[in-house]
Amino acid sequence: MAAARHAGGMDLDALLHHYFGTVELDTLDAGAIEAGVDRIGIAFGTEREAGRRFALWAVLHALGRAPDPARAFKVPREREAALAYARAASSAERRDED
Repeated sequence: MAAARHAGGMDLDALLHHYFGTVELDTLDAGAIEAGVDRIGIAFGTEREAGRRFALWAVLHALGRAPDPARAFKVPREREAALAYARAASSAERRDED
């Protein structure tokens, strides 16, 4: 079953439901989280469409399990996008902590 798509891209709720069986990850135990992360990792490794691949990487990043952009993205533009996303997410997290 392919990851759910939403008009022109990936839908986060559909991704979470597809890989974790729920959009409420805080209701899952560690084993269920690990299994979902493993499924996303496999999908990321086999996905060839850049946008879907980036969406899967972003979910892994949000869960603290994304591979380093230098290893994950061979295309410089994609690697730079991932690095920019990681910087923005880190900056937003720091602002939330203040």
